[in-house]
Amino acid sequence: MRAGLVAVAVLAAVTAVGCDGGTGASVVVRGTPPATPYAGPLNVPTRDADGSGPRALREGSGAAGRALECDGEIYAGGGPDGWSRADGGDTPEDGLRLHFDLFDPVQPRHGYRVERAETDRVLYSFDVRGRTKVAVVVARDQPGRPGWGPETNASCDPAELPARYTEAEGIEVWTDRGGRRVPVRRLSGSDGPEHCGWQSARFLAVDGRTYARDPEGALARDGLLRAPYRAHVPMPAAARDTGYHYRGQRLWLTADRDTAYVRTAAGTEAWPEVKEGVACR
Repeated sequence: MRAGLVAVAVLAAVTAVGCDGGTGASVVVRGTPPATPYAGPLNVPTRDADGSGPRALREGSGAAGRALECDGEIYAGGGPDGWSRADGGDTPEDGLRLHFDLFDPVQPRHGYRVERAETDRVLYSFDVRGRTKVAVVVARDQPGRPGWGPETNASCDPAELPARYTEAEGIEVWTDRGGRRVPVRRLSGSDGPEHCGWQSARFLAVDGRTYARDPEGALARDGLLRAPYRAHVPMPAAARDTGYHYRGQRLWLTADRDTAYVRTAAGTEAWPEVKEGVACR
């Protein structure tokens, strides 16, 4: 769907300096300073903006959004986060842990480094090859909230995060014909949600449209599809290989993009587009 309500829940080791995404790893590590550390202010006013695009995310994520060094656009961000009077920690690292405990973000939970420290604020960064891909600013003694807690946070596209992290989180990151990881904002896949009864289905979001594999007809029964799913079809002469591939699947599209053709070793499947404005109840 072009502005779909079906949630494709995805978020993305390219080697991260000082990082270990595994269980038991340190939340904060010493690491190696980046080539160009963030030199701007840590206290940056945030503003709620309409939409969820890069501009709105930058305006809503303050210094954390400014500290990112993304290859593409900012992917997620927000703040100031509403921790309560009883939540504040004794140290900046307590404030960073509180960010994860309260908000359960789809971000690595280990391997952060202190990039900047001031009297009342600390910037933590998760770096990949010396570039900041996730940033969290924690602050001390905010109005009505004593102690250290999260203020703003921001992250680059999951495809820019370590592969071992995205794989462990079940984030589906496709690659292009040159082997480069494709931003999940552009292309992402996910299993159908079980609470909707769609667990037999798969969704594939491509440049604002969502397509679906529906082998058991669960989506068709709920009237979600613009056309039938077909498990075995000849590849249309007008279809072109996008170069995008993931675990033996290759994506082909026609000029009208009404159907996604997914080629595997077993043949070609036709994944129809999902209707706009349809969600499970």
